[in-house]
Amino acid sequence: MSDEFYRIKRMPPYVIAEVNAMRHAARQAGRDIIDLGMGNPDQPPPQHVIDKLCEVAQKPTAHGYSQSKGIPGLRRAQANYYERRFGVELDPEREVVVTMGSKEGLSSMATAISAPGDVILAPSPAYPIHTYGFMIAGATIRSVPTTPDEHYWKALDNAMAYTVPRPTVLVVNYPSNPTAETVDLDFYERLVAWAKRNEVWVLSDLAYSELYYDGKPTRSILEVPGAKDVAVEFTSMSKTFSMAGWRIGFCVGNQKLIAALTRVKSYLDYGAFTPVQAAACAALNGPEDVVAENRARYQSRRDVMVESFTRAGWEIPTPPASMFTWAKLPPGFEDMGSLEFSKKLLQEAEVAVAAGVGFGEEGEGYVRIAMVENEQRIRQAARNIKKFLTDNAR
Repeated sequence: MSDEFYRIKRMPPYVIAEVNAMRHAARQAGRDIIDLGMGNPDQPPPQHVIDKLCEVAQKPTAHGYSQSKGIPGLRRAQANYYERRFGVELDPEREVVVTMGSKEGLSSMATAISAPGDVILAPSPAYPIHTYGFMIAGATIRSVPTTPDEHYWKALDNAMAYTVPRPTVLVVNYPSNPTAETVDLDFYERLVAWAKRNEVWVLSDLAYSELYYDGKPTRSILEVPGAKDVAVEFTSMSKTFSMAGWRIGFCVGNQKLIAALTRVKSYLDYGAFTPVQAAACAALNGPEDVVAENRARYQSRRDVMVESFTRAGWEIPTPPASMFTWAKLPPGFEDMGSLEFSKKLLQEAEVAVAAGVGFGEEGEGYVRIAMVENEQRIRQAARNIKKFLTDNAR
């Protein structure tokens, strides 16, 4: 009996989990760790969303199996959101499916549409599910850049010209996790044309759709006429409404891809708990000022982080969107590597960040810093980091 399991052999240890385990151990020992590692919102969902959950959970009929593709009201709510926000019309029956977060949705889609030997184009650095979801399904990854410049388009064309078999799927993620890069509608127009010309499906991860700053809203690939011929898009309630633990997300767009995902999910799950789905309806159909307030909170934290970290001696970029900044290792620490730097920062400065190498080879030399603590804690992190940099000056 072999214990060399095929899929497990294809998955290296989860680097992000290693630092998380260290953070947990330090907190268990009584240390005050400022956690800027995980993208875990520190605020609760809006009160009316929690109230709806409690209301529906009181109903005796609410505790049976739900619907794998999502209750009809929630699929309609997501379709209405796309029409309000992006001007995109969706058929709630054939072009919308509810997922248990965008991570589960992407993983299930990978299972639905890829086979061993298929080649998938995925960004690097990337959120791990963008690559490992397909690797678990047996596919092979060819990496492409994240920065949407001419080098990106050359990399796509080279991949199609020199890869055997030809790639069948392209994953895009803007605003990017981890780099926070964004794109405009011109980029998506060019991407849709490229996908049609090369007969490639496009999976767009738009989990940070509402965390945009400086008055520059994010765009959806589905805004491009004809995009639904080749593309689907994944979104999530996690960051928009601080509902990360509720595990509610969506996939919308191309009917064939939605049907494939729906069919696979019908074998895997019965959908999220019905009261949770009802509460998600309340969030999407409810007052939009809560979304704007959430966005303003993160923008304020972003500004405090950039200003205070820079004064501390670590110059970090100002992200245009998402809840992260993607920062190069401070001067003098470049040779240490992102994982060892992250461990040392946690041990000596009591600040947790995510090692860039956990997001792929191209992430080495960087760390991802999350804006998930309040402004006072962010300033404290900057003070700790200033002392850390001084103590370790070379």
